[in-house]
Amino acid sequence: MRKISTVAKSGNEILKEPKLTIGLDLGDRSSHYCILDEAGKVILEHNLPTTPKGVQQIFSRIPRSRIALETGTHSPWVSRQLTQLGHEVIVAHARNVRLIGESSRKDDQLDARTLARLARIDPELLGPVRHRSAKSTNPSDGDPCSSSTRQRTHGASECCTRVDEIVW
Repeated sequence: MRKISTVAKSGNEILKEPKLTIGLDLGDRSSHYCILDEAGKVILEHNLPTTPKGVQQIFSRIPRSRIALETGTHSPWVSRQLTQLGHEVIVAHARNVRLIGESSRKDDQLDARTLARLARIDPELLGPVRHRSAKSTNPSDGDPCSSSTRQRTHGASECCTRVDEIVW
């Protein structure tokens, strides 16, 4: 009879689990992710830089998984990159995920965990949306880190700040 080992799994063994579900809470500089196994148990929670290189480094090592993220500034390029890596990507409409949007406890780690749990149980609860193609959203080169993209984003935030100051 074979003995059942009680030794914890190593990092490499975790990434070989079948049917992983991942919640990804995107931030401007860093993002948080939570990986659930098939039974819904949290097997890994961590953060990564919100850059194409950061996404590539983490998610290229993980087998095809279901990944849920909310709509936002970075969701178009992140969802395209994750899809190119072979993952099933669900982009949740931020207003439809009330568990996150109306939560009194704002915590990126908790948000990533909630996204993963909802995606595991029923992806329709996330109110999935589809982003337009890279060419229709950014006619230049589609690079989210290009100087023209940064300038447009920076200019938009300045405009909002000025309008906000005038109104209030």
